[in-house]
Amino acid sequence: MLSANQLLPRQELKRGLLAALPIMLSFIPFAMVLGAQAVQHGVTTGQIALMAGINFAGGSEFVAVNLWTSPPHLLLIALMTLLVNSRHFLMGAALTPYLKGIPARKVLPALFLMCDESWALGFAEAKQTSGRKFNYYFYMGAALGLWVCWVSFTAIGAAVGPVIGDVTKYGFDMAFVAVFLVLLKGMWKGCKAAIPWLVSLLTAIAGYCFIPGAWYVLIGSLVGVCVAFMMALYD
Repeated sequence: MLSANQLLPRQELKRGLLAALPIMLSFIPFAMVLGAQAVQHGVTTGQIALMAGINFAGGSEFVAVNLWTSPPHLLLIALMTLLVNSRHFLMGAALTPYLKGIPARKVLPALFLMCDESWALGFAEAKQTSGRKFNYYFYMGAALGLWVCWVSFTAIGAAVGPVIGDVTKYGFDMAFVAVFLVLLKGMWKGCKAAIPWLVSLLTAIAGYCFIPGAWYVLIGSLVGVCVAFMMALYD
C-alpha cells in the first residue's frame, strides 16, 4: 500500500478535497449570507460571484458589501479590503520555507487560492510530511474545493437568500468558529508555542474595542509575529 507521500497527483487531489469537505459544509451558510447581503446592497448575482471568485477572502468580502453604496466609494472599499486581507502577507511568508523548489507556475495559482482554511490545511500537511515538504496536489485539491464551494453558494445565496432570510438565527454562524478551533488543534505544539496566538488574540480584541475600522486585524497579526520573533530570538 502506498504511503501518503507516494500517492499519485490525482489521489492527492482527492485526499485534499475530502480533507476540506467538513470546511466546505461550514462555508455554505456564510456564503449564502454574503450573497443575500450583497443583493440587499444593490450588487447583482453575477457581480458578487465574480468578487467571491477573484477576492477569495470572506472577511473582506463582507466588509466590501457592507460598505457598498450607489455610487460606491471604491477607494475606501479597496483600502479596507487590503487592510482585512493584510494577514495573507504573513500567511504566505509562513509557507515560504515549504515552497522551495516548486516552480512559479504552480506557486502562483496556489497562493491565489489561499484562504485561512486552505492555508491551515496545507501548512499542517507540510509539517506532517517527512522533510517538511509542501504537498502541492493535496493543497490544490482542498483549495479548489473550498473555492468552488464558496463561489457557488455565494451565487446561490444571492439568488435565493432573501427568500430564506437570516440563516445565522439558526446558529450556523458558529460553523466558522468550530472549524478554526479544529484547525488550531491540529497545529497545537504546547502552551509555550501558543503564547504568540494568545497575545495576538488579546491585542486584536483590544484593537477591535478601541480603534475604529478593521485595523485590529493588522495590529493583532503584527504583534503576534513580533512576539513569536522575540521568543525565537531569545530561546
